[in-house]
Amino acid sequence: MTRFSPFEDTLWYATAPAAPETPRLQGRETADVCVVGGGYSGLTTALELARKGVSVVLLERMELGFGGSGRNAGHCTPTFTHYSLPDLRRVLGAPWAERLIHRQTRANDRVAEMVARYGIDCEWEQNGYIQGALFPSHIKVMEARCRDYNAVGARTRMLDRAEAEAITGSPRFYGGWLHEEAGGLNALAYARGLGRAVLSEGGRIFTRSGVTGCTRLDGKWRLRSDEGEVLAEKVIFTTGAYTVGGWPQLEQTFRIMRVFVAATQPLSAESQAACLPRRTTIQDGRGDIYVYKYNRENRIVASMFPMGRRGRDMAHTRQVLSDRLKWLHPGVRETLDWQFFWMGELDMQRLTVPRLYGLAPGVVALTGLSGRGVPTGSMLGGILSEWALDVPERDLSLRIEPLSTQPRYMSFAPQMALCGYRLRDDLRALIQRAPLPPHA
Repeated sequence: MTRFSPFEDTLWYATAPAAPETPRLQGRETADVCVVGGGYSGLTTALELARKGVSVVLLERMELGFGGSGRNAGHCTPTFTHYSLPDLRRVLGAPWAERLIHRQTRANDRVAEMVARYGIDCEWEQNGYIQGALFPSHIKVMEARCRDYNAVGARTRMLDRAEAEAITGSPRFYGGWLHEEAGGLNALAYARGLGRAVLSEGGRIFTRSGVTGCTRLDGKWRLRSDEGEVLAEKVIFTTGAYTVGGWPQLEQTFRIMRVFVAATQPLSAESQAACLPRRTTIQDGRGDIYVYKYNRENRIVASMFPMGRRGRDMAHTRQVLSDRLKWLHPGVRETLDWQFFWMGELDMQRLTVPRLYGLAPGVVALTGLSGRGVPTGSMLGGILSEWALDVPERDLSLRIEPLSTQPRYMSFAPQMALCGYRLRDDLRALIQRAPLPPHA
């Protein structure tokens, strides 16, 4: 069984409001739909169904938000990371690509609506996202992305060098792409708030209740845990990278990839003026990403992927984080103290868009978010609830496909791709006489 990273190390665990009270499953419960997994996808699915009067039970092996939903860096940017929109259309084909593009690009509307409707205290700020250009040729790539996203209704625009510096506080960028609808939040607080919302709509949640089996009984599906069982007409697995049993081979539909997140001490007013003065989220534009934002306490929350010593040697890793931030923002003069450091697991798969598997009549599973946690997980509840409400498969926004395992090369291919992106960007910077960030 996969050993998951410690959960209590996260900044979000230290700062989120307390979790709602949820019991263990004991005895027998019946429901129209049983949702397995207490992350964003499972919680939003249960919420949609409960709001429509469907009897729903949600089972979580640990606690709400234990997986990626409680560990991610809290960025909420409704885009696709690994594909341009034209590429996504070629990969998915019609009508699936357009449906998924619409769901993803409007995902922040859904987040904002749920936060407002249920009064979720999760540090939600919708201050935009900037991807910076660290070498001149990146501007043309961003201009194409800007046109593509604006064509489907997103609110984005290009920044020249002066405006990029005014918004980010960094003099390093040749320009940038601003997504005005992007936001950020406290990841675990959002998950726990969704849990409270499910309960308020009449849904039932049982935690510390891992599913040990799912079999047919008297025409229904029987889901067993250590101390109880649920009988349901339909079952939806939404356990993602934190899948442990429940259905044969479900853990083979993805490969684990780890990411780390770190948070500084609350920064001084002088540092805040020099680093993200408008509290945007920023990605530095390199393929080997460095992405960061503020939390409510004015801590910088930054994330990167492990590579070589980075992520293993803690002193070196903190030095990389500090040197990169101060290179991007020379006006930050105070010593950075990375007081929180934690790891999370991603359910990576080859297509890098969510995969919806038909496991049996009345049973589906969704895995493979591949790191697109907050916006993607938040919009998937709409798709999964539509399946449970008998919307025809041909009208869903994800194609239902047979369960398939990921090839062995997916255990190392994403890491190799990051190394390739790093080398590519170093070569571009060299050719274009652009300065390289430290530890590049």
